[in-house]
Amino acid sequence: MSDTTQPVPSKHFTSSILLWMRTDKPRQEGMDRWKGSHSGIIAATPGLDEYRQIHLAEHNPGRWPVTAGIETAIPEDRKIDGIAEVTFENALAPIAGRKQTALAYEDEVNIFRRTLLHAGPPGTSRWYDVAPGEKPTSWSIIYLRRGKDEGTIAFHKFLKKELTPALISTGLVTKLRTQVFLPWNEKTWDTPNVAHDNPAEHHLHASVILGFADDAARDAFYTERTAQLTQLLASHVSAIHAYDVDAILTYVRDGQALPHYED
Repeated sequence: MSDTTQPVPSKHFTSSILLWMRTDKPRQEGMDRWKGSHSGIIAATPGLDEYRQIHLAEHNPGRWPVTAGIETAIPEDRKIDGIAEVTFENALAPIAGRKQTALAYEDEVNIFRRTLLHAGPPGTSRWYDVAPGEKPTSWSIIYLRRGKDEGTIAFHKFLKKELTPALISTGLVTKLRTQVFLPWNEKTWDTPNVAHDNPAEHHLHASVILGFADDAARDAFYTERTAQLTQLLASHVSAIHAYDVDAILTYVRDGQALPHYED
């Protein structure tokens, strides 16, 4: 599928905070507190266009098929529990939200053992409504690590010009979001008493969120479409971490906090 036939994306300014639950408490206890009281802190932040929580399945060894030369098995200690996806109204909005951000800093230690913020430049988070009017009921998220010889600009161009059309042309994806990341810097989210260890060999450089009509379509994507996609990816990436998603909960939409999250 060429750029002239794929859906025109809407472009956004999005940050994603990767989250690992504390291990000295039941995982579900942490997931519930994140979904409950902690969400209210973030949802009250001024300047948000959207706020979503992406709850990942507890069992996530890596959905992408084993591929020589590419890390597809997700290392146990780097296996993410959830993602806070925050989309801002404009590039200055994070400044307006500093008060609520400080409250989030204080509460993180009650829930999380590690948090890593991944931010992209304004306009580089792209949302594709592949099947308008069709609501996905099944989701997956894929994190990509660039190959050692892959430059940043070339990788961004590959994601936009080659990988995105290939994903859409599978005929199984109904919604698609792509996000490229600026170089990771701990100081952008240096919360107290929570780990932020992120060695260079574990850095991630992009995410792809895939919405499917149902679980059968998601399963078909991984069993029937990944071989061709792997051929496309092989010369550009060193890791493909594919996660199953339990739920995506929306707390702020179009700049308005919702009275209750929507699944």
